[in-house]
Amino acid sequence: MFTLCGGLVLINLPIRFAQAQINLFSIQDEIKLGQQVARQVESDPKNRILDEKQYPEAYRHLRRITNTILNSGQVRYRNEFPWQVKIIHNDSILNAFCAPGGFIYVYTGIIKFLDTEDQFAGVLAHEIAHADRRHATTNLTRMYGIAALTEIILGKNPNRLVQIAQGLLGLQFSRNHERDADNQSVLYLCHTHYAPNGAAGFFEKMLQRRSAEPPAFLSTHPASSDRIRDINAAASTMNCPSKQGDKNYQAFKASLPR
Repeated sequence: MFTLCGGLVLINLPIRFAQAQINLFSIQDEIKLGQQVARQVESDPKNRILDEKQYPEAYRHLRRITNTILNSGQVRYRNEFPWQVKIIHNDSILNAFCAPGGFIYVYTGIIKFLDTEDQFAGVLAHEIAHADRRHATTNLTRMYGIAALTEIILGKNPNRLVQIAQGLLGLQFSRNHERDADNQSVLYLCHTHYAPNGAAGFFEKMLQRRSAEPPAFLSTHPASSDRIRDINAAASTMNCPSKQGDKNYQAFKASLPR
């Protein structure tokens, strides 16, 4: 049995179970780590972040879609995380990713590749789920161990925090976390006007383009066909009504640089 103090976690569970389940990061620690990752992303010259002042229409669409998901009533940390979403200009990359604390990046490539706003909302909801379910920092707790992370969080090893932030850029989520994010995307969208199985539409489109370089969350985890089946099953189980999203997606795509 053990107890952690310092305002981080107070838990009283068998050690083996606790090490697999707990998250040593407080919400503020998680945001701080996400800010470190965001700085790493945005300082990399390869990542051309679209300036919102130059592309206000694109960001207006992005904020509209993001806020619809965040305001579904199902996002646990809706008001705690900053939920910063930015666009990276690279049409050749079909990807999106999320740092701890809700710092999300989407590539112009995936926005232009998808056909409907429902599909894009499914991808975005999946990334929001990774942050909202705190998958990255749960993984870090397991990877680094209680003693090392407690030392970092208490400020005794600040350099390690920067190293961890850099390492998160290449972090791949576990199979269970990917499935969890898929299921959460259905839950979020079920309470919006978007089709709840929007993420399944994304995977269907990816299956049609097998020669494309898959996003990180496709490459090493459950097969796309399995995820399509599971996402559709989750939507059916939740009794989500059949819906169709906004018809503004083509305008969103047209607002991006060519």
